[in-house]
Amino acid sequence: MKIEDIFSDLPTLETERTILRKIDLEDIQDIYAYCSDEEVSKYTTWEVHRKIEDTKGFVNYVLGKYTNCQLSPWGIQDKNTGKLIGTCDYVNWDIDNYKAEIGYALSRKHWGQGYMTECVKKLIEFGFVSMNLNRIEAKCILDNIGSSRVMEKSGMRLEGILKEYIFNKGNFHDIKIYSIIREK
Repeated sequence: MKIEDIFSDLPTLETERTILRKIDLEDIQDIYAYCSDEEVSKYTTWEVHRKIEDTKGFVNYVLGKYTNCQLSPWGIQDKNTGKLIGTCDYVNWDIDNYKAEIGYALSRKHWGQGYMTECVKKLIEFGFVSMNLNRIEAKCILDNIGSSRVMEKSGMRLEGILKEYIFNKGNFHDIKIYSIIREK
């Protein structure tokens, strides 16, 4: 299996309250609305979007990934409002070892309501069924309680803490690593 086998045409996925779909240029305002929130970017590796051009650059980057059949994010569209409220994706995929890592971001207005747990569960299902993964993992900065809860509610288990694992935004950070293994 190759990345292109799955990501040559990113499939649309659906949860109870969301549609996971390709991002397009019409999503720029919605993405800017949450990416310009410093609380949303607080624990991410990307910087807060200070101007709409930052978001346009991100969207063009994503569109290039779609064109080149690379790992790329799904936009999370709220079924009720039609607005894009976040992204989720496989940020890396080790095909030879049948494992991949999930990443995500969500509008603060939707925190604590189970939206991201729904989406992560759908990505886990997709990973085991369509990508033939054996192991799916996710990481978060130690202080990111919300992200830890998403992983736990999605069936992942804490494996440990990686000390000063990343240097991000001027500081070293301890990272929690979670995983889920395909049921045999």
